[in-house]
Amino acid sequence: MAARSRGDRLPQRKRALDDPNEKPASPTGVTDEIIEEEVQAHGLARRIGPVRRLYEWVLHWAETRHAGKAMALLAYTEAIFFPVPADVLLIALCMGRPKSSFRWAAVCTFWSVVGGATAMLLGLAVGQQRVVEIMGWLGQGDSAQQALDLLRQYGFWTVAIAALTPVPYNVCSWLAGFSGVHPVTYLIASVLFRPLRFFTVAGLVYLIGPPAKRFIDRYFNLATVLFMALVLAVVLALRYLRH
Repeated sequence: MAARSRGDRLPQRKRALDDPNEKPASPTGVTDEIIEEEVQAHGLARRIGPVRRLYEWVLHWAETRHAGKAMALLAYTEAIFFPVPADVLLIALCMGRPKSSFRWAAVCTFWSVVGGATAMLLGLAVGQQRVVEIMGWLGQGDSAQQALDLLRQYGFWTVAIAALTPVPYNVCSWLAGFSGVHPVTYLIASVLFRPLRFFTVAGLVYLIGPPAKRFIDRYFNLATVLFMALVLAVVLALRYLRH
């Protein structure tokens, strides 16, 4: 009886060596099918081989015991420079273990905000003047100056839009730094809207299950754009009524 009990506790990967037809289960519940579906949901990954391999490399970490560290690292680096969105790994992990969805969303949110703040501070260190000088060499100095001034004026909403919608969060984080958006303004916008994106994804998977993935792939980005448009419309209406 004891021997049988020990055998039951053997790691599945070890037992798979005895039975080549048995594929060891992921510690996070993420399967090859989930990974393939997530890759197929992204057009560039479907059409361009190197991009597909990059997506697959990111997603394979979801099948390992290092998934939490991978989620943190992806969320942090994606907010600075990495091209694969953090949503990819987050959705896979939530699909694998729906009951852990909000834990994955918390990890993703925290490190994404930290990464974005890093990019913003690096942009702030570079400074607007250097950016304008570089663009001046390309004959676009005045245009760059005007664009950065406008970005600073509407910095909060620029960051908010990038934090929630498909607009690249990392690009806007750098631009917020270049234009001199106040770090507190940047942080407030990120803390308010970045978790709204990730926790909504996690909540949909937790509440609906597999059908949520089809909705996220097809309509989620559009829904975030419409939601932000509605928020901006309400803000503008309130300003108009107040005046």
